[in-house]
Amino acid sequence: MHPVSNRDRWLALGLLGGALALAYLVLVHPWWTVPMLAEGQRIAALQQRELRARMQLGQALQVRQALARARAQQARTPGFLPESSAELATAGLIKRLETVVGQASPGNRACAITNRSPLSEPSADRYARVAVQVRLRCGVPETGAVLHALESGTPRLFVDNLNILAQRYFAMADQVSQSGGLDVSFDLYGYLRPRPGQPTSPSRSGGDGAR
Repeated sequence: MHPVSNRDRWLALGLLGGALALAYLVLVHPWWTVPMLAEGQRIAALQQRELRARMQLGQALQVRQALARARAQQARTPGFLPESSAELATAGLIKRLETVVGQASPGNRACAITNRSPLSEPSADRYARVAVQVRLRCGVPETGAVLHALESGTPRLFVDNLNILAQRYFAMADQVSQSGGLDVSFDLYGYLRPRPGQPTSPSRSGGDGAR
């Protein structure tokens, strides 16, 4: 027998190492290493999800307290009309208007409503809007008092399309003609509270809205 040289030994070891590496790449890596790496990534993702869930659960008390504070604040300063339908809300707007005019001019001596007509509103707003077209004949101080009372009270009401024409003379019920009166017309509107689960679309009215 010929003696095995060092060169042959190293060649045999190289061939054996190559065969083992090929066997690993063909048999072990795709069937064992790759699934184990994927499973490790999945476990890490689940651990991150569990951590986020624990953190959110830990904030549940703070969220409930914040929600209770928001509801209490909304109850103190209601922004939406209290009625549940557009018909009832329209009647409520008219009653509010009559009350404000009566307070500004008891007995309608210097301010009276000459027109109050419901306006049909499209449903494209973020919140359902209820509007009434109003026309008044009032003195200057009474006009300012009426507009201020309508827009500063609760629930939140808004005045739009305001037109004011000065009149040389104007006559009220059981009164002689007076000077310095105003013919005032505007749209008075408010918003219905959305029902739970009701979808809302982007508002087309810009900055107006119930807060």
